[in-house]
Amino acid sequence: MDVILLVLGLVCMLIGILGSVLPVLPGVPISWLGLILLYLAPSLEFDWIFITITGIVAIGLYVLDYVIPAMGTKKFGGSKAGAWGTTIGLIVGIIAPIPFGILIGPFAGAFIGEVVFNQTRGNHALKAAFGSFIGFLASTFIKFMATLVYLGLFVYKVWTNLDSFF
Repeated sequence: MDVILLVLGLVCMLIGILGSVLPVLPGVPISWLGLILLYLAPSLEFDWIFITITGIVAIGLYVLDYVIPAMGTKKFGGSKAGAWGTTIGLIVGIIAPIPFGILIGPFAGAFIGEVVFNQTRGNHALKAAFGSFIGFLASTFIKFMATLVYLGLFVYKVWTNLDSFF
């Protein structure tokens, strides 16, 4: 039972890291689920304080994931069309076989969103697209770092209790 929970927890950690970059997966909450699965192993003592604190962080980052890109867009004069364009551009950038698609896609999507839906022109559209892109990068970086920290906590707990699992 311990090994099954350990493997499932590790799978959640890896999916969480992937989800920190992909907008369709809630990366930090999935990584947190991996921590819960680890602590459900019968050979480990469940640490309510640790799980509660990491859960609050996961929920907070999940909420900030929607707030940060909007703040970046608003700060640089963008609109919701630019923010949506960033997300759609990311998905297209991941799927499209172009170099650096994951970086070019969000910026191009924000620019297209501003130009097409708001009839924004020239420098204003570029500025708004840049704001959407910066908000996206900041949010992605924070989520990615959080999932890496959760993975580090997972590995530490497994390493310090290795004899309990096997």
